[in-house]
Amino acid sequence: MRSRYSAYVFALESYLLTTWHNSTRPPRLDLKNEEKVQWLGLEIKRYQLLGPDRALVEFVARHKTAGRAQRMHEVSRFVCENGRWYYVDGEFPSKSL
Repeated sequence: MRSRYSAYVFALESYLLTTWHNSTRPPRLDLKNEEKVQWLGLEIKRYQLLGPDRALVEFVARHKTAGRAQRMHEVSRFVCENGRWYYVDGEFPSKSL
């Protein structure tokens, strides 16, 4: 999760796509042409192994977009294949922090 956050900070699209599970991976990303985001920090709230090859990571990522501070709170699912962890998808908890 931390490496993917860092990849967003530095707009490393190839790393994000490589670490995204092929069942949910988008065909491409265009981070450099999206609205400018200034990433401010990452807090891992919870990490839970669901089995030898599945895990959840709950996090809050803080950022500024168009001068407005925002928080992204997500519970992400990861799977491990051939010794490598891949991001599958995430849900946004309904409860506000």
